Amino acid sequence: MLASSRSNLFIGLLCVVFALGLIFVWIPLDTDSGIVEKVRGRLNIGDALAPTVAACFVLIGGALLLIVERQDPLQTALSKGHLNFLVQLLVVTIASLLVMRFAGPLAGELANQFRAEPIEYRNLRATPGWKHMGFVLGGIMLVSGLISIVERKFSKRAVLTAGFAVLVLIVVFDLPFDDLQLPPNGDV
Repeated sequence: MLASSRSNLFIGLLCVVFALGLIFVWIPLDTDSGIVEKVRGRLNIGDALAPTVAACFVLIGGALLLIVERQDPLQTALSKGHLNFLVQLLVVTIASLLVMRFAGPLAGELANQFRAEPIEYRNLRATPGWKHMGFVLGGIMLVSGLISIVERKFSKRAVLTAGFAVLVLIVVFDLPFDDLQLPPNGDV
């Protein structure tokens, strides 16, 4: 096997191992319910559905790299530039998830500085506005950050695209389901 043909093999194996670890170890240990729960004869979305679907997409992508793209003659060998790109992606992802996780509780604490009667974010996490705060801020930061890394420049178009993507996710996942909480409100 040529050295240049190992990049897809390496990335594909990494994705497959990561996805299998998510599906069979992390998700079962981190969620309280399964993929779908039957409660009083009614099917409800379980805590494990969204992360399992996401992990399956990673698994499919890794498998495609291993099966279809492994021998692609146009692939390049992994370099410092590739590693730098992956580190940038990781930094933006971690920073965005931190914003997503802590924006709502921090806004609640900030609001308490101006209120006579304190509020607790945990009680507000299902309230419109409050429940979307972290998801919107972190989601826009994540999507626009990833677009900016790929395009190698920050643009208003990236922010508008990110805002539209986050809005679509809210419409698809939040509005139709009364018992579904957008990340990270299930953990707060």
